[in-house]
Amino acid sequence: MSTARSILLFASAAVLEIGGCWLVWQAVRESRPWWLAGVGVVALGLYGFVAALQPDADFGRVLAAYGGVFVAGSLLWGVVLDGFRPTRWDVVGVLVCLVGVGVIMYGPRR
Repeated sequence: MSTARSILLFASAAVLEIGGCWLVWQAVRESRPWWLAGVGVVALGLYGFVAALQPDADFGRVLAAYGGVFVAGSLLWGVVLDGFRPTRWDVVGVLVCLVGVGVIMYGPRR
């Protein structure tokens, strides 16, 4: 159950962080209403709390692994919301990152 909880927390953190950044981007770069940036800042703050709920107590490990989740989530976000079309190398890079997440977070420990 700990692995499932960890994966759910990583997914939630990705939605909050990537979504928060995207909302700020929309306000600043796409001339959307400025209140979207405020909502984005709140989402970014919530991301920090969600990341802190990971079952692993090692900050460096959690944030290093989350980097791979962020890479995958960012490309997926771009596909779904911005019409981004990844190349095969984008997909290979995402797979490498996700393997790294698995090794860092769920590899055997002493």
